[in-house]
Amino acid sequence: MIRHAHLIALPLGLFALSGCISTVGKVVTAPVRVASSAVDMATTSQSEADEKRGRQMRERDEKIGKLQRQYQRHLKECDRGDRDSCTKARDDYADIQSLTPGGAPAAR
Repeated sequence: MIRHAHLIALPLGLFALSGCISTVGKVVTAPVRVASSAVDMATTSQSEADEKRGRQMRERDEKIGKLQRQYQRHLKECDRGDRDSCTKARDDYADIQSLTPGGAPAAR
């Protein structure tokens, strides 16, 4: 009977220890996982950099488009004799030049 008790106790003991073994494995690999996630957070992938650059370009293009519409409106008002609009058109043009690569002139 004692011999049968060992046969039953051995699998139960191994089953109870399996949780401890997996915990030890997690503790041992934890520093590596933490270090790799820190490196991943600290670096920007090429696709993330491309997405950011594309977003910045779209935002700049939208701003240039808005300034060009303002410039056209102020220019028309300036042509009608509104001196204040002439100043605004000049400011709009300068803003467009500052945002445009190479300082390309805005359409008139």
